[in-house]
Amino acid sequence: MDAHAWHTRFSQQAKWTASLRQYLFERVGLKEDDRILEIGCGTGAVLHVMIQETNSRRVFGLDLDYTYLSLAAHNAPPAHLIQANAHALPFPDGCFDIVFCHFLLLWVKNPLLTVKEMTRITRQGGWVLALAEPDYGGRIDYPEALAEIGHMQEEALRQQGAETRLGRRLAALFIAAELHEIVTGVLGGEWEVQHAAADWQQEWEVLEDDLRGWLTPDELSTLREIDRSAHEIGERILYVPTFYAMGRKD
Repeated sequence: MDAHAWHTRFSQQAKWTASLRQYLFERVGLKEDDRILEIGCGTGAVLHVMIQETNSRRVFGLDLDYTYLSLAAHNAPPAHLIQANAHALPFPDGCFDIVFCHFLLLWVKNPLLTVKEMTRITRQGGWVLALAEPDYGGRIDYPEALAEIGHMQEEALRQQGAETRLGRRLAALFIAAELHEIVTGVLGGEWEVQHAAADWQQEWEVLEDDLRGWLTPDELSTLREIDRSAHEIGERILYVPTFYAMGRKD
């Protein structure tokens, strides 16, 4: 998948967490003049929504991938964008009111160091948030014939460098970073009987990208047909527990 295809995927993920973001940002008291930074902003899918929702011009984004940032410059003006590593954030202590990430910590080599860096650059009384970190160890697939997809995708992601069960560690990471008033939880699940065809196609593009080399084309085709049929009659369930956490810098 190229960067444009990933932007479509990131935008889909941003829709999944829309109500949670609204709830958490209201809870931390987000104000229009707050300085907000997203670590691992990718192509700007969440930044775009943040700018629309807050009317703020004090929104910043950081990512390691220059190609993603080039798209973010187009997708999320007027965000201020920086290319850097999440393990060594190029900002002085205490310069942001809110620092957050979204589907990021499972991909970094040292998630605790990243959370500590996020805490360091947050002002006293400010907030650190991890909006979505999946835990593939708790994945549920139905019909049962599709369960092997989940097992193989978790292993494929692990081989790509992901910590596939990061979600369950979020509270421990926030405690170790010496954050306070920590709240963690799990996004709920909801499935529409009439599943959007475009969303289903996108899910399979990601799956086929992850499982390339794991299954033959015929095996993938068979599982895809089972999946399609299950969606059409409304019985398909795919649930990956996705954790969130918030903590205040004391």
